[in-house]
Parts: sequence; structure tokens; C-alpha cells
Amino acid sequence: MTATVSARGLNHRYGSLKALEGIDLEIAAGEVLAIAGPSGCGKSTLLELVGGLAGQSEGQIEVAGQKDLAGRLRGCAWMPQRDCLLPWYSALDNAALALLNQGRSKREARADAAGRFEHFGLAGFEGARPDELSGGMRQRVAFIRTLVSGKPVLLLDEPLAALDAITRAELQEWLAPVLAESGSTVLMVTHDVEEAIYLADRVAVLSPRPGRLVATIEGARDADGGRDEVVSSPDFNRRREELLHLLRSAGGPAA
Repeated sequence: MTATVSARGLNHRYGSLKALEGIDLEIAAGEVLAIAGPSGCGKSTLLELVGGLAGQSEGQIEVAGQKDLAGRLRGCAWMPQRDCLLPWYSALDNAALALLNQGRSKREARADAAGRFEHFGLAGFEGARPDELSGGMRQRVAFIRTLVSGKPVLLLDEPLAALDAITRAELQEWLAPVLAESGSTVLMVTHDVEEAIYLADRVAVLSPRPGRLVATIEGARDADGGRDEVVSSPDFNRRREELLHLLRSAGGPAA
């Protein structure tokens, strides 16, 4: 199940503080769009507005044909930077939590989530508590929880930022086919330039606050080869330099 996401004339303020200004954005069904820009430019705010967690000050947002807050919320699954696993739940029960919140029985929810563990490299860890899992494994459990919700739009807010560089690179290579197989429309915030280009169809660059959409570049989502091969290619290096130039021009590095 996929859906389009669009924003037209989007402005948002917190009192007198302008967070976003004049955002016009269209995300095709099944597309992965990464959002990059300086800290404080409104990247996470944009995710909150799209996901119906807050109402925009001005303009229109549409998710899967729904414009109201409740409709947008129903169409989106949110994955924050931290995994937010409940420490008293097993990995399996944490993964099934979204289904339990939708009213599914515990047996059904656990069976649905359990079917994903082998594919996600977690077979045998269903009964483990979060403190018994590595950081990368915890993030995989969080991804299962996000995906089993069945929402057509995934909002990923720095989903790999808490990981060390080696684990993060491994999870990027793992995540690329997962997103492709899900068929979901994805809006992803990241401060990592390589991550943005490697995982996304397009990368949108926001200016410093108030965040304005200043440019978009093509990502390398469909590039052939493993991650190391892709990110060391001349084409990827060209895109990396282009994105870094846009970020510097927009007002600072993506951090």
C-alpha cells in the first residue's frame, strides 16, 4: 500500500518564531525523499506536520488523500531517532506494539511481528529484552514495529543517528532493500550526507530557519552494488559534493 504526500504553501510558526516558510513539496507513491539542512531548520517539524502530530499555521498538507490531522495521522507511521523500546517488554512484544495499539489480539500481533524476525536478522532473539540487544538490533526491532503498522507513509527522523559509524553503515545497507520491499512512501530526516544520497530517490535541502526548500538533487537509491561500492563510485562522489555545496550555500553543514 503506497500513497502520495504533498505540501502547498506550507508555513509554520511557534508564536512569533517562523519555523517553515513557503514549502511546496510533492512525494510520489513509493518514493523515498530525504530532508537535509542545518540544525534548527525545521526538518523534524516538517515530519510532525505531515504526520498530523501538529497543525500547520498556513498552507495545505495531504497524505493519501487526507488533509485533516486525524486522516494524516492514520496514514503515517513515525520512527524517531531513539528506538523507544519498552525495557520491560521482549523484543517480540515491542515489535508487535503498533498492532496491539490497533486493537489486534496479542496472539495475532505477536504472530505477525514474529514472521519478520528471520528476515530482519533477528531470529532467536524474540524473547530478548532491549538491554540484551545491540544498538543495531534494537533499531531493527523498531523498524519491524514501524513496518507492521501497515501505514502507507513512513516518517523516519534520524533513525540511525544513535549508532556508531560502522553499525550505521551496515544498517544503511540493510535498510535499502527493506524500504524497497515495503513499497512505502518515505520521508526521512538525516544529517548524514552519504546516508541521504544512498537511501533516497531525491534529497531536499532546507535553508536555515525559517526552513525554505532551496534545492533538490537526485539520490542513488537504485544504484547497483553494495554500499561500499556505491559510495566510492565517481557518480556518488559527484552527488556528495553537490549536496555538500548546496548545504554550505544554504547556511551550514548538515549537522
